[in-house]
Amino acid sequence: MKKRRAYSRFAKEAGMLLGKEIQYERKIKNWSEQNLAERAGISRTTLQKIEAGDMTVALGLVFETAAVLGIPLFVEEDPSLTKSIRQTSEKLALLPKRIRSKNRKVKDDF
Repeated sequence: MKKRRAYSRFAKEAGMLLGKEIQYERKIKNWSEQNLAERAGISRTTLQKIEAGDMTVALGLVFETAAVLGIPLFVEEDPSLTKSIRQTSEKLALLPKRIRSKNRKVKDDF
């Protein structure tokens, strides 16, 4: 039996918005579903799921489809995201390399 995943309303709406943006850009470019699917390296059925905001489609496929259409996902002025990746990596470098459990047993038998 397949387990169903629950998504927040925000996540569902974000998936739907991105799907509609992809559909809009495809239609503006006068590309058929089959044409875009071939360019993105996916099936036409997968593209239809993406455009419908289906949350079961792999995130990489959605991002690749948006990239083929030239849709900026995070930063409009720098579509390569290089600066954002570097800044996030710098913030991560400041954090501890390993997270330790704080469930240490207290020795209170004197």
